[in-house]
Amino acid sequence: MQCTCVRQTDLPNTSKLFADLIYHFDRVHDLYPWQPNNIEAIEQAARFSFPDERRAAVVQALTPLNTGNPSLEILAKPGTAAIITGQQVGLFSGPAYSVYKALTAIRIARELTDRGTPAVPLFWLATEDHDFAEVDHADVFGPDSRPVRLRTSAPELHGPRPVGETPVGDVPLKELRAALEGLPFADEAVAMVERAYHPGATMGSAFACMVKELFAPYGLLLIDPMSPDLRRIASPLMKEAVERMPELADDLIARSRELVNRGYHAQVLVDNKTSLAFLLEGGERIALRRGAEGFVAGTRKWTVAELAACAAELSPNALLRPVMQDYLFPTAAYVGGPAELAYLAQSQVLYAKLLGRQPVAFPRTGFTLLDERSARRMAKYHFIPQELLVREQVFREQVAARLVPPGLKQRLEQTKSAVAAALDAFGDDLSRFDASLVSALATSRRKIEYQVDKMTRKTAAQMLAKDEQARRDADALSGLVFPDGHLQERLYSIVPFIAKFGPLLVEELYEHVRVECPDHQFAVV
Repeated sequence: MQCTCVRQTDLPNTSKLFADLIYHFDRVHDLYPWQPNNIEAIEQAARFSFPDERRAAVVQALTPLNTGNPSLEILAKPGTAAIITGQQVGLFSGPAYSVYKALTAIRIARELTDRGTPAVPLFWLATEDHDFAEVDHADVFGPDSRPVRLRTSAPELHGPRPVGETPVGDVPLKELRAALEGLPFADEAVAMVERAYHPGATMGSAFACMVKELFAPYGLLLIDPMSPDLRRIASPLMKEAVERMPELADDLIARSRELVNRGYHAQVLVDNKTSLAFLLEGGERIALRRGAEGFVAGTRKWTVAELAACAAELSPNALLRPVMQDYLFPTAAYVGGPAELAYLAQSQVLYAKLLGRQPVAFPRTGFTLLDERSARRMAKYHFIPQELLVREQVFREQVAARLVPPGLKQRLEQTKSAVAAALDAFGDDLSRFDASLVSALATSRRKIEYQVDKMTRKTAAQMLAKDEQARRDADALSGLVFPDGHLQERLYSIVPFIAKFGPLLVEELYEHVRVECPDHQFAVV
């Protein structure tokens, strides 16, 4: 595998907060306690006292889902640190970056252990989330590298229910097989999916089964927050959060205002009615709001004491969830994407009040995977990786422009320059003759230059129209690298990549995870 690094700031839609965290840490050191991509910082973050009783309890709670995993025994030992990541339990393991998150956590745990601090990787299955539409689909591609969206049928749900416990419904295995047909390892990829997504499986259990298979050699532990045992262990923290909710919400509001004033963004909107918790009851995840005397949901009301008494049945929101996670585990680093790490700039105030410590906010590794044919196409048209990250029509125009013969391209540029020079001279003469006509000339100039540019574009488009191979090349490259205007890793499941590159892909990717570098990697597999 050959990798080319691309700075995150060269990728579309990179937030200022994330860019400063990874490239200008001095600007955000008051928002994050530790420098990212720094193994020594993780070693320091791991040096805290974690209760032996809680450690033993969480290991016992993890055992049913992780039977036979040797990392359980390591986690049970005092002094072992946790490196945690996680993701919603999306169809067919969700977007490919779910796999990259896990690989990053595994690599950090290995390097930390090699340096003398024992550590294990853990994956938080976001089974509590209740938005089924966010997890009911997977995007794949076939030999033509064009995106295909597959969906599982939505069951008839009454009220917002945790997606992890939702049956998988009609799994689109037939459609998956058809979409992958022609890829060299399609049969192996489909078989892996079939072993996980079978009748009787839930979205949570199927996702867990697939992750277990992908990472069997690496000792990755899975965390299901719907586990009653884990919720019981976390109940003291949830109880305290309920009792201190007005104070915590005020701190969050102040932090959100501060972020905006500094030119950043607040990932979660917080107001004086915001509750940091949901109630798990009757199979539903009930959204709570703060009221004058406690908490409300529709016509129902709870006093602070009543809700605190239900602490073991509470589910944290996006800002409280990482704090609950790190209460449960001896976390030294949390591996997340840009949005998740942005949450932590707000959650820091909750960590300070409820936990007194916070792990390293660590950016996950990112990959864009290309085969050798795609790499040759890039070279043929003289593209660098960043130039591929544009909408499909824009990319076609770029390919078309590179098909124009050098002599004709030179003539077009000469014509454009000559027209500009003539208009400049005409403008000078006109301004001396009658300055009132200059504005009219400016309007006419824009129209003239537009027509010249239009002719340049039409010339290029005609070249592309005559070159069938170039059209196929452009569509295949765009579909693989930036499908539907998204980074590859944010849209496609890992399944088509396994179908394309083989079952050993995960092992090969692991070898190219770089703890010290936050850049995105374009990899020719």
